[in-house]
Parts: sequence; structure tokens; C-alpha cells
Amino acid sequence: VSWLFNPTRSEITSLDSGNIDDILNNADVALVNFYADWCRFSQMLHPIFEEASNVIKEEYPDKNQVVFARVDCDQHSDIAQRYRISKYPTLKLFRNGMMMKREYRGQRSVTAIADYIRQQKSNPIREVQDLEEISSLDRSRRNIVGYFEQKDSDNYRTFERVANILHDDCVFLSAFGAISKAERFSGDNVIYKPPGENAPDMVYLGSLTNFDLIYAWTQDKCVPLVREITFENGEELTEEGLPFLILFHMKDDLESLEKFQQEVARQLISEKGTINFLHADCDKFRHPLLHIQKTPADCPVIAIDSFRHMYVFPDFTDLSVPGKLKQFVLDLHSGKLHREFHHGPDPTDVAPGQPIQDLASSPPESSFQKLAPSEHRYTLLREKDEL
Repeated sequence: VSWLFNPTRSEITSLDSGNIDDILNNADVALVNFYADWCRFSQMLHPIFEEASNVIKEEYPDKNQVVFARVDCDQHSDIAQRYRISKYPTLKLFRNGMMMKREYRGQRSVTAIADYIRQQKSNPIREVQDLEEISSLDRSRRNIVGYFEQKDSDNYRTFERVANILHDDCVFLSAFGAISKAERFSGDNVIYKPPGENAPDMVYLGSLTNFDLIYAWTQDKCVPLVREITFENGEELTEEGLPFLILFHMKDDLESLEKFQQEVARQLISEKGTINFLHADCDKFRHPLLHIQKTPADCPVIAIDSFRHMYVFPDFTDLSVPGKLKQFVLDLHSGKLHREFHHGPDPTDVAPGQPIQDLASSPPESSFQKLAPSEHRYTLLREKDEL
């Protein structure tokens, strides 16, 4: 396939360990094709990717506005490992060097890829012309509102950079000059309006030019501690590489969800970054429940999916027992859950995971490890087809 990479045909940038950080950090938007030469689908994508690059370069000629790049994952396995690439080809979007959680999963055509980049280059912030627009916001969404004296300012440029990264998770709005004056009694201001008509606003109190601070604050507000797993985002969540702590609950059982959210925040905030906190609709995710010998009638049920096996929290009513849920997660990290399923309870302990098979056998396999059709295990995609 060497002819596909003729540099006279396109400006695809080949990335390696020596140039990847410099190129991606200086690109407003970069679309990176992680491929393997032996992969037939990678070979099919190369000319399409190159032609899409040619189309976009006509519209965004500045080399740092949009970068189309590629990584040969066989030659640069360290880069593939760094970004947790496990299938080919994978198209990942980067903004100013930061990889976005959602990979490109649209149609593999020149038109679709070019349209995707145009969408990514569109302004993620809606400018309001009257503060009355703020009072009529959709309060089922997470809204971030910035009030600025002027658009041409470091404060707004930092806000814009954050919005570019998190616009899939929050609605971003801005007001300027005389329109925003009433909300700028102590200078430029950024406010989070959480879901719920009566939920109180939260004000950002840090430096508006410190990207790391305002990004961390905004991400905390836009990305819930406990997220819902669906058929649409299951693969994306799996690719984050963290085990799942999942509450399976009936869709209308909001009380159990609220209790779970409260206890995760109370007991497990220090574990954020080591495990994903999720909730799932029992009716939609019957097959994962079957893996742990449960049905929707047993919900609410809490389980850990380690991507090797699934482990069940003994009793949902123990959720509020101080430290119980945290110990369940710590026992995953220490290997205790896996060990006790194979060998029985430790001599001085009671098994923290509910045994659902004979102790001589393995715990049930992960339901979420492989999100593509398989002859050997049910998958999210197969479940969706069967519903």
C-alpha cells in the first residue's frame, strides 16, 4: 500500500514518538488514523482519509487549524498503547493535544469525514443577545454560561478552549458588553446551571486565564460522577480502560439511583480515575444481569465488571453502611474479589462478593469486555439486535 502514502497526493502527517506531542499540541483540531498495514480495512480507509484531508485543506489552509495524521501501530506500538488503541483502523480526534473521549464512528466516506471536521470547527458557544434567553434555558441539560466584557480577551479565549473540548457534555453560552454587565459586578464571570428547575447556580471562583483550573472545574460539572451506560456509549466507556462499578436499576427507580450517587460521592470520590461509576437500565441490559444470575426482578443490583469477570455487591440495602461500598472496590483493586471467587473466603474474612457459582469455578465473564459480535459471549451489540 506504499502508493497510498505518496506525499504529492495529500498532507497526511506521519506521527512517531519524536514528533507526536509537538504536532498535536499545536493543532487546533487533529484527526488521527491509527492503522495497521496488514489490516484490510486500514488499507481501504487510506485513500478516503487522504481525499478528505485534501477537501478540508482547501477550507482550512492554515496548517495548525486542522491536521490529518496517521500512526502505524505496528511500527509505533508505544503510541498505540499510550492511547489504548486495540482495533484498526481507529480514528481519534484531538484538540490542542488532548484526545477526545469519543472516537469517530461515522461513515467511512470522504463526505462524512469532511462534514465531521466542519462540525468540529463550528463554534461550540452560543452567544446570547438578551439575558432573558438565560432564564428560558433547557434545565434538563447542563449549562455553562460565561459573562465577559469583551470577546477579544484572554478570559474568553480560555473559556472557548474549554468549550471546544467539553461541548458534547455541556451547553455553552456567552454574553458580552452591555448585555452581560449585570452579571459582571466583580468582573468576568462563569456560572454553571445544573439540571433541575430549582437547582442552585454554581460560580467558578478561580482564574479565568488558567486553563487547567477552569477545565477541571468545568469537566467536574459537565461530566457526572455517575454516568449512564447505553448501547450508544458502551464501547466508548469500555475504551477508557477502567473497570465498571454499575448500578442496575429499573428506569423509573430514581430513588435507588440517588442513593447510589450519594454513596459514590461519599465513599468513592478518591477512587475517581481508577474505576468508572455507571448506572444501567435493567430492562435494556438483561444479558449482563444473566451473567450474574440476576433478572430485572432482582433490581436494584450493584456489580463490578473488571473486564475479566463480574462480581456482585452482596446486598443493595448495605449500600449506606459506612465504608462497605468502598471496601468492595478496594477488594477489586487488591485482587481479593478474584481470589475469593476461586478459592473461597479468606480465612478471617467474609466474602465481599456474592458467590453465584461454585467456588471451584471461575466467576462469570465480563459482559462489556468486547463490544463486537462474538461466537463465545454475548455483547452489547448482540443484545441490541435481540431486543
